[in-house]
Amino acid sequence: MNPTKKEKIYWDRLINEIGCIACRINGNTNNYAVPHHIDGRTKPKAHSNVIPLCPWHHQLGTKDDPSVHPWKARFEERYGKQEYLKTMCDDILEMR
Repeated sequence: MNPTKKEKIYWDRLINEIGCIACRINGNTNNYAVPHHIDGRTKPKAHSNVIPLCPWHHQLGTKDDPSVHPWKARFEERYGKQEYLKTMCDDILEMR
């Protein structure tokens, strides 16, 4: 199923108002981000269960500077569980 118009608006807000949440935690601004689906793309509400990540933190990271793919455990150890990051993003958007 494709994302709805409402989900696309949410994605735009995540990317434009927050940018990569991992970069933000590191003290950097990076609006070159994509929505990362926390629990896959096919489950109900999957397109609402996303966090914004730059390519580095999404898939290009290393063991020492981890991306969520393929270093999920290391990524979550450094930045927090993905569900926590989603809550953080939603809290930031509510403040705006």
